[in-house]
Amino acid sequence: QLQSIVRARQIEVARPVLLQSRTVVARSVDRDRHITFGPIMTADRTPKPKGDGLMRQDIRMNRTIETSERKFDVKTLPDDMRRVHDKLASRFGEEYALLWVFTLRTATELHRAWHMTLLTSALLLQIKKKFGLRMTWNLGVFKCIFRVEDGDYEIHRKVPYDYDSEYQDIYYRIAEALIEEQITVHEALIYQTEAKHGLHTSRIGRFLRDFPGRLVLYPFQASTIAYIFFEAKFYDMGVAAVVGLAAGLMEYALSHVGGQAKVLIDVVVGLTVGIISGLWYDYRRFCVPSVFLGVLYWFFYGTAFVVGILEIIAGELETGVTRFIAVSVKTFVLSLGASLGLMISVGGDALKTWQESQSDEYCEPGQDMRHYWWRYPMYIASSVAVLGQYRLPPSQYPRALIVMTVGYAVQYESFIGFGQFYSVDGNDAFTEDHLDTAASNVAGAAAATVTALFLSWFINTHKQYYRDRVLNKVEDPSAMGNFIFGAMRLSTYILGTIGLLRESDYQRLDLDEKLTKQKSELDDETHERQRYEVTQEEENLFLELLVSSEDLNPWAILMPAVYQLVPGSVIAKLWFASIFPPSPDDPNGTSTDSVFSNLMVVSVSLALGLIFGFAIVQTVVWVVGKCNPRESESKEKTRLMRQEMMEGMYTSPETPEDDPASIRPEDKEEESADSMAEEEISS
Repeated sequence: QLQSIVRARQIEVARPVLLQSRTVVARSVDRDRHITFGPIMTADRTPKPKGDGLMRQDIRMNRTIETSERKFDVKTLPDDMRRVHDKLASRFGEEYALLWVFTLRTATELHRAWHMTLLTSALLLQIKKKFGLRMTWNLGVFKCIFRVEDGDYEIHRKVPYDYDSEYQDIYYRIAEALIEEQITVHEALIYQTEAKHGLHTSRIGRFLRDFPGRLVLYPFQASTIAYIFFEAKFYDMGVAAVVGLAAGLMEYALSHVGGQAKVLIDVVVGLTVGIISGLWYDYRRFCVPSVFLGVLYWFFYGTAFVVGILEIIAGELETGVTRFIAVSVKTFVLSLGASLGLMISVGGDALKTWQESQSDEYCEPGQDMRHYWWRYPMYIASSVAVLGQYRLPPSQYPRALIVMTVGYAVQYESFIGFGQFYSVDGNDAFTEDHLDTAASNVAGAAAATVTALFLSWFINTHKQYYRDRVLNKVEDPSAMGNFIFGAMRLSTYILGTIGLLRESDYQRLDLDEKLTKQKSELDDETHERQRYEVTQEEENLFLELLVSSEDLNPWAILMPAVYQLVPGSVIAKLWFASIFPPSPDDPNGTSTDSVFSNLMVVSVSLALGLIFGFAIVQTVVWVVGKCNPRESESKEKTRLMRQEMMEGMYTSPETPEDDPASIRPEDKEEESADSMAEEEISS
């Protein structure tokens, strides 16, 4: 055996020139068992990535507008990513290395923007399958681990998260454009860098993204939330606005200092809220719990409770339990800080102040909002502040407000309806249990989910039509098409003028007119024009149009709705009830067990509502696809890919690295074909 190995090695060493000078051609068998011939391997004997392979090299040439070639500067990468990139590039080529860089950056920025972990994993899996990346990942609550080439290289990242619907949507669309080969990997990486620097954000969006412009949101949200959710009176709204502004200033100051000072934000904000509220209470009485909960609502990650439960249901126990416990502790820190601040400002008699301020004289417990016509306007006003907190682009406010209002309306009306339908002797039948709450939450979350996905489909369809019209790809448009295109142009002009859209959206109107003129010249056989001609700036507008025409990320507009459906202050009531035990004679007092039960009922029922909503939409899409005999193979492939993506909203994607038995039949055929080809090469 040793002699045979030596002889084989001698033969291999004796033929380096032959191996380097030509490509070995062997037979490969595709999934339909058709025999084809093609290059399989080259001299370095490096295995090629499986999947659909690397990107086509003719992407730029197949566009309506021929764009110049762009190169991403790898020198801008962090040192560890640069080292891994160089090693991958030397082994598998520059494009494979850049695709790995893009995947890692996409996962990191989506995680930083508080994107749903399940959906992020589903998106990464699509990139991995499309380009055959040998890559795995572990997305924890804060710490993310990325491995490539079966663990040969490993990158660790600690990613602090914050709400950012705009980045969720942008990075999601960039990944979709890359998967569908609308842009190259160099263009995708450059676009990510530009988005990070705010080049694809509107003027108002940039103002609200960071301090000091962000300060205008704090008093607005604190006052409206205190009234709509926490039994505040109109005077309490004014107090909440002032205290909310003070809390925002403290967060601004500590964030500006940076470093370890950020760890103190929750404690200092809580102390500030408690001290100012206590001093104000000595001057004039008001509903202290309403102000506390309304102001601290900004700092409570209420969505995390639902997402944590959803991850536990999907099987991601580690991240789900960790997320649930982490947000509970964070809420307790805020609550304890506010309580200590109240104790300092009232001279140690915080319990008396807390109990006294909850009386009907200062609060409105159990107020029936059905009798107030401005209930919905007040809710919409609070939702606008929430969208600002989530950094959603202002141009997307209308669609997000529709989703939030539908979810709230279904939740509230079904809650009232269940009580009336099952009333006994004029009294609500569900007063002794929480089934009405659970049922209304399931209905509200499911309605919001279906609405968000329907709006996403509706907007995506019209966005793609708008893109095709701008690029003059639509021949003989109908009257309805002209009306839709004209309405979208008019809305773009108006929103761009007042700063709600990006400057580039407004500038693209001129590009449309220029391309229309050049198309007429191209169609004229007597004209000398041979191709479209655009400037470098117009190329940027064109690439931005390609990315923005991709499908809207439904979680970007659904997450704020979930935030409003489950007030994070529910868990705060649990902690405040522990810090300030209610008096046994207080009819409005709430026991700790009762509040915790409410939290579990609300969180679990909302998670189930999201699952039902996604399941309903997935079923409808599957049935429509099966009932459409004219659906082309490419459209079917795109539909199935998007269905797999949406499954990441409520299920944990299975990969061969986690469980080899989880490979789908069609994937097994691809693996079998690759194995047969490799065996033929060996023989």
